[in-house]
Amino acid sequence: MSRPSGLLSNRPSLQQWAALLGLSLVMTVAAEAVHLPAALMIGPMVAAIVIACAEGTIRMARWPFIAAQGIIGCLIGRSIPLTILDELAKDWPLFLAGVVSVIAIASTMGYLLARAGFLPGTTAIWGTSPGASTAMIIMSEAHGGDVRLVAVMQQLRIVLVIGIAALVAKAWAPSGTALALRVDWFPTIAWGPFVTTLVLAGAGAALATALRIPAGALLLPLAASMVFSGTGLMTIELPPWLLALAYGLVGWSIGLRFTWPILSYAFGLLPRLLAIVLALIAACGLMAGGLVVFAGIDPLTAYLATSPGGADSIAVIAASSNVDMRFVMAMQTARLVVVLVVSPIISRLIAERTVTSAESRPGSR
Repeated sequence: MSRPSGLLSNRPSLQQWAALLGLSLVMTVAAEAVHLPAALMIGPMVAAIVIACAEGTIRMARWPFIAAQGIIGCLIGRSIPLTILDELAKDWPLFLAGVVSVIAIASTMGYLLARAGFLPGTTAIWGTSPGASTAMIIMSEAHGGDVRLVAVMQQLRIVLVIGIAALVAKAWAPSGTALALRVDWFPTIAWGPFVTTLVLAGAGAALATALRIPAGALLLPLAASMVFSGTGLMTIELPPWLLALAYGLVGWSIGLRFTWPILSYAFGLLPRLLAIVLALIAACGLMAGGLVVFAGIDPLTAYLATSPGGADSIAVIAASSNVDMRFVMAMQTARLVVVLVVSPIISRLIAERTVTSAESRPGSR
């Protein structure tokens, strides 16, 4: 794969950010024109990938992404009433089956791929984990995986999940649904609730980051806003322009991670990486089919609920679609928590078993 001409590599950072902003606006308008769900996130994400492929050198700072997660956490928390806990308690076998099945599918797929030598070392195990991407990338390097391929697989999973879920939501949405929604981008703001919402989002995200809670920048504001909003202690005020900014920051953060060296290194393996990620998404889709057939869940809700991460991206798509938001977020949140706690342990055990099995084969030494 030939190296690009470096269209942006020698350009000042200010020009690169201007190009990213302009291209993001174009992509977002195009996505909105076809009524694509989560257009405010997908447009900037695609634009950022284009900039990265053109050898752009700009990178997202950590704190804007953390702040965006806090705002999205408040959005999700506002959308989820406290009665969701009753739903989890009432249908706990269904949620348990869904969470365990997705993790089991990913772990089994990674183990079989590692045993077959489909990817070097234990790369497949870490790359197929349905969540906690940062932890998987870090742990892979210490257990014989190729950290670059794991990073590509994890980011490819996120991009494909977002894209496919958005297309499925678009195809399933009732005709004219998107046209019926008119957004007042700059409404009158209730300044008291707005300021307290910003404080909640910022303080919650900052505290979670300081305590090193995995995905805490999203989860802590989510939980706090759900409790405060559900009990009537405060009103969550999120004007559309602020949400658009948060969506854009999330899209840029994902897209700009696709630097040219990583893409170039993985290009030769792209067909098999695509096959692995698509197989994982398809397997989760079959799980969604089981929810439709055996639990009576509507297809789009089931599909979004079982999509293999990330929870924030699926939340954006679900919020703009005609689905059972409570069910989707209950399943996604429950799986995220379980993945963060259990998946690293499972992955490490499988990696150690795979390495032991490989070393014990005749001629391995």
